[in-house]
Amino acid sequence: MSTLSAEATPDKMAGIGALLKSAWNKEPVIVVSCGIGIVGIILPFISPYTKYTAMMNSVMPYNYPVPVRDDGKMPDVPSHPCEPKGRSLEWLQKL
Repeated sequence: MSTLSAEATPDKMAGIGALLKSAWNKEPVIVVSCGIGIVGIILPFISPYTKYTAMMNSVMPYNYPVPVRDDGKMPDVPSHPCEPKGRSLEWLQKL
């Protein structure tokens, strides 16, 4: 009785190599385009730029309201309308 397993054995790896070699010999353009597509899908997940882009986008406001002129009678108005709470760009200055 044989069991099916998803382990990478040398026979399976040789089969993948033979498949890639056969595909490269028949249609190299398709193999290259599939490789570029796979790299395009995987690269954003492993790129360090993705982390810093997400951090910068989180501190940037989506809209830029017109500042309110403080005449001293509005204590509940913040000093700046887009002042982030608990978020800052100090990490960007430390790079």
